[in-house]
Amino acid sequence: MAKSRKKQSPKKSSPSQLQKINPHAAGIDLGAREHWVCVPIEATEQNIRAFGCSTPDLLTLADWLEECHVTSVALESTGVEWIPLFQIYQRTQSSGIFGQCQNGQERTRAQK
Repeated sequence: MAKSRKKQSPKKSSPSQLQKINPHAAGIDLGAREHWVCVPIEATEQNIRAFGCSTPDLLTLADWLEECHVTSVALESTGVEWIPLFQIYQRTQSSGIFGQCQNGQERTRAQK
């Protein structure tokens, strides 16, 4: 009779144990109908917000990133949804890195 093995669950690290590499980075999940944005919790009490895809919504998103002192942005986009946001971000932000993660690879779009 074979012995049964207990499955060990992998250790989960808590957020307090993770080292911050860039404390002023934001993450954006771009969709066809809405964009979900997450900034550091230290930047604002409500650090996750959804924005629409129209130009006024993207301008509001860019203003919020500036208010939260975001200096770099990582994107997740499966299509071309990143282009209008990139163009607005490029015009409104004085500096920063704008990268897109695609197929497990990071592709930097712009750096001033």
